[in-house]
Formats: sequence, structure tokens, C-alpha cells
Amino acid sequence: MAFAARALPFLRSCGRAALDIVFPPACLNCRAAADAPGSLCAACWGKVRFIERPFCERLGTPFAVDLGAEGLLSPEAVADPPVYARARAVAHFDDGPVRQLIHRLKYSDRLELAGPLGAWMARAGAELLVEADLLVPVPLHRRRLIARRFNQANALAQAVSAASGVPVNPFVLARVKSTPSQVGLSRTQRAINLQGAFRASEDLAAQIEGRAIVLIDDVLTSGATVNAASRALLRAKAKRVDVLVFARVV
Repeated sequence: MAFAARALPFLRSCGRAALDIVFPPACLNCRAAADAPGSLCAACWGKVRFIERPFCERLGTPFAVDLGAEGLLSPEAVADPPVYARARAVAHFDDGPVRQLIHRLKYSDRLELAGPLGAWMARAGAELLVEADLLVPVPLHRRRLIARRFNQANALAQAVSAASGVPVNPFVLARVKSTPSQVGLSRTQRAINLQGAFRASEDLAAQIEGRAIVLIDDVLTSGATVNAASRALLRAKAKRVDVLVFARVV
């Protein structure tokens, strides 16, 4: 019995190696050969602009140069501080693999992408997750949820939870206002568009009050959506709200 227990991991690794020979790992984006399952090929990897330090402690936006100190805030964060405490993202949202992966998850029902994308998010947001009590995906309005059939933010939140161990609850926050598309709107117009769009659940108030919450979404653009969602959670007495996304517009 003891020998079998010791041998099982070895046999599993041999099985995975055999499968990799027959079915080599494919790039998540272009399906070319990749080094490992759930990863990108070298060509696609080189096109991703990962967000790494030094960056603004509040917004998570990268600085052009290393200013030689940690915890610095960008002029934007000082002039117009967000409702949430901190935001972190894996990469820039631009043309290339990042945009393609998000659009395939969001619009092409490629739910298998949520696992690897969520694992990357868990690494990028490790400093937020280590202090977090609860993950909350940014909700869709019920009409959009029916049309799309799933919420990509919830799929990512479940993957982040699996990678980090932080529990997730998609029901503590609801989108109660069906808003027009944000595409083409200015920052001010986006904020006005989302006023009163979110409401925290009164029935689940105990899961919000005093908790450090991390909001999960796919893309952070102007910040209007996560600001409105954060405001609703803070009004329900959340201790702190941070934001974790896969990509952000910089």
C-alpha cells in the first residue's frame, strides 16, 4: 500500500508526459505549440505587456521610470482618487493576445480560458488576496446575463478563488440598473451612466460588513464601473474594497 502511494505521483507524471507527446500543449491564444498547458507560446508571450512594479500604489498603473521608492501615488490618483483602495491587473489591455483572450472568454463562450486567466490574476493580485475576506465579481444586469448566458467576471472570480483559497460570493452585489454601453463615453459620462447601478444585498449584509473585499472584473477602463460597485459595498459597511482585473487600459 505504501509503495503504491509513493508510486502514484510518478505514474501520474509519466501519464502527463505521454499525453504531452501525443497532444502537445497548445498556446491559449493562437494554438501554436506552448511549453505547458494553459500558457502562451513564445511569440504571443512576447506581445503581452505585463504590468509590474514600479506602479501607482492606488491605481496600479505603471510608472514610466523607476522613482526609487515604494508606495508612490500617481498624479491622477492624487488629483482624482478612486472609491476603491487599490487596483491590480495582469497586463495592459491593447490589441494582441490580451484583447483576444478576453473577447474569446466574453463573447465566444470560451469558459476554459477563465482558469488560466484567473491563475495569472491571483499572482498579480497576491498582495490584495492575502488580506482579503471575500471575492465579489462585478455583476451583470439580469437582461445582459440572460443574453450572454454567463458572467465572465464570475468565471474569473471562481478561478481566482481556486488559486488563492479566498471564498467568492456572486450574490452579495446586484446590478439593478440596465445601463447603455459605455463604449465611446467620456470618463464623466461613464460615471453618470453608472450612478445607482449597483446595490448590495440586504439579506447578505453580514457577509459584507467589516469584510475586506476584492472586486473581480475582466477589464478596467475608466474605473467608473468598479467605482460604482465599490461605493455600493462601502455603503453596506465593507471594511475595504480592492479591485483585481485581468487587464486595464493605461
